[in-house]
Amino acid sequence: MARRYDTNDATDRATGLREAASAVRRGELVVLPTDTLYGIGADAFSKEAVGDLLQAKGRGRSMPSPVLIGSPNTLHGLVTDFSEKAWELVDAFWPGALTLVARHQPSLTWDLGETRGTVAVRMPLHPVAIELLTEVGPMAVSSANLSGHPAPENCDAAQDMLGDAVSVYLDGGPTPGIVPSSIVDVTRDVPVLLREGALSAEELRKVVPDLEVAN
Repeated sequence: MARRYDTNDATDRATGLREAASAVRRGELVVLPTDTLYGIGADAFSKEAVGDLLQAKGRGRSMPSPVLIGSPNTLHGLVTDFSEKAWELVDAFWPGALTLVARHQPSLTWDLGETRGTVAVRMPLHPVAIELLTEVGPMAVSSANLSGHPAPENCDAAQDMLGDAVSVYLDGGPTPGIVPSSIVDVTRDVPVLLREGALSAEELRKVVPDLEVAN
């Protein structure tokens, strides 16, 4: 039976974060609010848990899960060949609605799907998400919806779709934003905007003027 906690209530929030952290460590799934949409998350380093996440969404391995982190410092252990331009984007827009696709450290023993040696990573601007990520470390987090259905803006919508596939729901009320993060590929010399979301190409070019936009 899934458990749900109101993170706008101090007591419920403390209990919910403790229960969510325990669930993640056990290899179970949790739903958490972010600054864009609700996400379904699992321990990024548990192959079984990430597999359960993709199965709960009805999503194939060809669409690997992004990873959320609680601090930019975590990047040092996750990515390699991270350019100065990539760090400038981090400094300007994290925490926030910017996902960066970078090459992951070849020594990492994780399986997020068919990533071809890359990872899509983001630090969300949401206190509940940050607190959980700080406690448990990097999490594979994807939008908390069934594949092909609208991404949820509130916990009710997520729970209606995912039900008991998720152990713990952290209900933070409606999300501050309803637009997904923008995605920038920083694996090459020139950053490439793969998806324009909450951040426009114009905003990103204020930091990296040579940003290209994918066709």
